[in-house]
Amino acid sequence: MNKEKYTHLVRQKAFDLGFQNIGFAQAGFLEKEAPRLENWLNKGYHGKMSYMENHFDKRLDPTLLVPGAKTVISLSYNYYPEQQQSDNTYKIAKYAYGKDYHFVLKDKLRELLQYIASLVGEVQGRVFTDSAPILERAWAREAGIGWEGRHSLVIQKDKGSFFFLAEIILDVDFEYDTPFQTDHCGSCTKCINACPTEAILENKMINASKCISYYTIELRDELPADMRGKFQDWMFGCDICQDVCPWNKFSLPHQEPFFAPHPNLLQMTRQDWEEITEAVFRDIFKKSAVKRTKYSGLKRNIDYLRPS
Repeated sequence: MNKEKYTHLVRQKAFDLGFQNIGFAQAGFLEKEAPRLENWLNKGYHGKMSYMENHFDKRLDPTLLVPGAKTVISLSYNYYPEQQQSDNTYKIAKYAYGKDYHFVLKDKLRELLQYIASLVGEVQGRVFTDSAPILERAWAREAGIGWEGRHSLVIQKDKGSFFFLAEIILDVDFEYDTPFQTDHCGSCTKCINACPTEAILENKMINASKCISYYTIELRDELPADMRGKFQDWMFGCDICQDVCPWNKFSLPHQEPFFAPHPNLLQMTRQDWEEITEAVFRDIFKKSAVKRTKYSGLKRNIDYLRPS
């Protein structure tokens, strides 16, 4: 079987598994990303996410993650919900409405990798979804998935940006896609203007240490007093920059049953959240990404949002 044939078959299998897009890039060192990553770290924009300082070389070179790697397959998976929380309540990012995406996507990625092996024989490869030192957005661009918006997230013209990224790194050659070269943000600065903590900087750089998602998920310390009143009711993550992006008018509801929210999630009022017990937390967020912040962390965030 030739490369063109099995590339086509793998692409079709990815669509059958529910991925909304797939691209193939030749594995290699991301030379242009090296100074950008170094600059971001030197400026301390990663805050207290010290793990970002680790494995600098691996983040730039997939062959250090999979020896002999020839290809990075980049995939996107829609998570835009059909129904959303009301504006008059404490909010969580849309990606966390349902089951933790790490589990859902990794199962699909493993199935796709097994399918590739059934076509070409023994394969050395690994699957990733926000789970290893890999520059997902750069590889999405290299694989022709989309461009990096001013909010640093990858955007597709016909689908917006409400999607997860995932990768398979493996030692198989494919027909490679053309890297995405154009930028369709134009002169729009809606995401920059809308960010209440001024975390979105010029040149598509994010000061993650000022991002609401960082504060409400990553930061384990006490939330800073000077940011009080700026979170706009976001208690876990934040979608402000995506909600204002004009390209997201093309977002369509996902078709993934695992991403459906708990029946009570969309109905909960501010008072419900303020009175949430650990038992209710465990019920609503069973197998959810929100469990990462734990009950104590969510309570901290809610108390921070409550009017003094």
